[in-house]
Amino acid sequence: MARMTAAQAAVEILKKEGVTNVFGLPGAAINPFYKAMKTNGGLHHTLARHVEGASHMAEGYTRAKAGNIGVCVGTSGPAGTDMITGLYSASADSIPILCITGQAPVAKLHKEDFQAVDIASIAKPLTKMAVTVLEAAQVPGTFQQAFHLMRSGRPGPVLIDLPIDVQMTEIEFDVETYAPLSVYKPTATRPQVEKALDMLAASERPLIVAGGGIINADAADLLVEFAELTGVPVVPTLMGWGTIPDDHELNAGMVGLQTSHRYGNATMLESDFVLGIGNRWANRHTGDVETYTKDRTFVHVDIEPTQIGRVFAPDFGIVSDAKAALELFVEVARARQAEAALKDRATWAQSCRDRKASMWRKTNFDVMPVKPQRVYQEMNKAFGKDVRYVSTIGLSQIQAAQLLHVYKDRHWINAGQAGPLGWTVPAALGVATASPGETVVALSGDYDFQFMVEELAVGAQFNIPYIHVLVNNAYLGLIRQSQRGFDMDYCVQLSFDNINSPEVGGYGVDHVKVAEGLGCKAIRVFDPEEILPALEKAKAMAAEYRVPVVVEVILERVTNVSMGLSIAGVTEFEELAEDGQDAPTALFANLD
Repeated sequence: MARMTAAQAAVEILKKEGVTNVFGLPGAAINPFYKAMKTNGGLHHTLARHVEGASHMAEGYTRAKAGNIGVCVGTSGPAGTDMITGLYSASADSIPILCITGQAPVAKLHKEDFQAVDIASIAKPLTKMAVTVLEAAQVPGTFQQAFHLMRSGRPGPVLIDLPIDVQMTEIEFDVETYAPLSVYKPTATRPQVEKALDMLAASERPLIVAGGGIINADAADLLVEFAELTGVPVVPTLMGWGTIPDDHELNAGMVGLQTSHRYGNATMLESDFVLGIGNRWANRHTGDVETYTKDRTFVHVDIEPTQIGRVFAPDFGIVSDAKAALELFVEVARARQAEAALKDRATWAQSCRDRKASMWRKTNFDVMPVKPQRVYQEMNKAFGKDVRYVSTIGLSQIQAAQLLHVYKDRHWINAGQAGPLGWTVPAALGVATASPGETVVALSGDYDFQFMVEELAVGAQFNIPYIHVLVNNAYLGLIRQSQRGFDMDYCVQLSFDNINSPEVGGYGVDHVKVAEGLGCKAIRVFDPEEILPALEKAKAMAAEYRVPVVVEVILERVTNVSMGLSIAGVTEFEELAEDGQDAPTALFANLD
C-alpha cells in the first residue's frame, strides 16, 4: 500500500487500464489532477484549444485502433458543458471515451460557487455512468467501474466529476495489485446461430448487413470469412464501412437514402433475406421502413437487447457481441460446408457484381468551377488503400460515402448518428495521434471546417500531421438542398467579398490564410486538373513539416447530391456514368 492523493491514484489507474494519451486543458478546479499527471509521468497530454475539441480528439483516438479508450480532461463548469456534444457523439455511435472534469469543493456544491454546475446530471442521459465523486476513497473504485462499463455490453462514454478537495485528499492505494474488472459481453448460443443459418438456407437472395458493432468488436476478418464460406454478399453500413474491402467480390455496396451506392440499393431491393450484425437499422440506411422490409425476412444480431425490435421487429433476434456471434457463425458454416449442406450462391453473387460493375455515378467532370465529384475521383487516385478517412456531416460527407473507396476497418471514421459540425478537425487529430506514420485524410465542407478551425493549431504545436481536404462552395449545402422542399434559400449562404483576400473571389473566408496563421500549410485549387497534383504535394508537405496541410478546392456554388426518402426513390440530380465508365479499375481487379 502507498499513500497518495486521489488524483495520483486516478492517474495510476489510467495507466493500468492502458491509457497513454490524454486530450484536454487545465484549469483551477482540475489542477490537482494535472499535478498528478506531471508528477507521476507516463501520460502524454495534448493541449486542445476548446474542450469540445478535446472530447472529439478523444473520440477519434478511440475509433482509430482496437482497444483504445480516449480520455478528455477539463476544468469545472463550462468545460463539462463543452464536453456534452462529444459525449453525445460517442454515445450515439457506441464509442467509449472517458471525460474527467474538475469541480468546486464538496462543501460548496450547493452554494452556486464559481463555475460549479451539476455536470453529472447534465451528462447522465448521454453516458453509461456520470458521477460526481464525493469521497476520495471512492476514486479508485469509480475509475475501475468506469473502464468496466465503457468496455462491457454496448460500448459508450463515461464522465467522472472530481471536486478539487477530493482530488487533493490523500488515500491508501496499492497500485501494484490493481487489475481491470472483467468485461461483460452477451454471447450467442449455438442453437440461435443454427436457426439463423437455417433461415438463411431457406432464402434465394440473401444479404449480410455489416454494422459498426463488427468494427467495435474487432471482428472484420471473421465477417469476411463467414461471407466467403456461405457465398453471401455483404452490405456494409456507413459505420461498418471497411469491414469488407470495397474491391472484395462479395462487397455489394452501401444501402440508404444518402450515403449509398446505386448498385447497393438495387441489390437490397432484389434480396429476400437479410442478416444484420452489429447494426441499428438507422433511418438514413433504411429510409421508408415499409419499402426496406417488404418481402424480406430479417435476422438481427446486436449486443444491446433493446436494439432488437427498436426500428422494426425482425423475424428472429439474437443478443450477442458481434465477434462472439461471428465466431459461432463461422464454426457452424464450416461444419455445414464439410457436410456439403451450404447452398450455392454463385448466381446471386454474380448478379450483385453485375450491378456493381454498371451502376455508377459520374465523377470525371472537367469543368470550372470544379464539380465536387471530381474531387473524390482524385482522392481515390492519390491516397490508395491504406488511407484513414475522417469526416462528419454535410454534402461533402454524403458524396464521400457515395464516391470514395475504403478497404479496411477503422479506415472510415465518421460521426454517424450525431454528425456534429466541427467534429472533423479535432477527430482527425485524435486519429492521427493514434496512427503515427499513417496517412490520415480529413474531409470537410467549409462550414464544418470553420466550426473548430482553431484546433489546427494543436496539430501545428504538437506536430500531428494529416491532410485536410476542404471542399468550399461557400454554402450550407445540405441545408440549402433540404430547403428546396420549403421553396427557399434562406440563411445558408456563406459567400461575401473578403476585402483582405480578393483572390478568393467572393467565397468569403480565406481558409489558406487562416490555416497558415494557425501554423499549418495550405493549398488552394480552382482547376480540376490541379487537384491531384495538390493532393500529392500535400502528402509531401505533411511529411516534411509535420503539421496539418489543408487542400482547399473551390467548387461550383450549387450541387444537388443524390438522395431521397426511400431506397427505391433516390433522386439522381447529375448525369450518370455510362457502362460503369467512372468506376475505378482497381475496384474490379478481383471481380473477373
